[in-house]
Amino acid sequence: MTERPRDWDREMADIDRVIDKGGSGAAGQGSSTGGASLAPTGTPVAPTAPARRSVAMTWFWTVLAVTLAIALPIWPYQRSCGLQLGFFLGATAITILAGFLGALASWANRRALAHVLSLVVLAWAAVVAAGEVLPRIGYAQDSRTWLCTDPAVQPAPQASPPPASP
Repeated sequence: MTERPRDWDREMADIDRVIDKGGSGAAGQGSSTGGASLAPTGTPVAPTAPARRSVAMTWFWTVLAVTLAIALPIWPYQRSCGLQLGFFLGATAITILAGFLGALASWANRRALAHVLSLVVLAWAAVVAAGEVLPRIGYAQDSRTWLCTDPAVQPAPQASPPPASP
């Protein structure tokens, strides 16, 4: 199990030859081209299919988040209390999730515009959610309730018992 000694001078000469050619051989993989491979002529190679797919997914999440953020203020239903409030807060949570996924994907794929848009969506959705939640937890001056109270369903107040006679 003895190995032959390596000829370092020959290996270094091979590496120097590849660097001089500017090729993307084994020695050129760690070059300062930012991970982009170079063709033998020195021109960048087109991105591969997985790279295109990840960029497309970045823009999918970003456009979805922006669309949902635009739709929040024009919510067509009441959002004052009850189940409709729950649906609105659910839509706000989905908007925050889409913005978060867009921010992560845009950060990973180095898409600055998509990243800024996603962060703006996150901030906007958080403000909208805070506008609905804070009055219900007692933080705002005006107080709102989570559940709707229908006056027809409320129990009638009980009459006080007649006074005891002496």
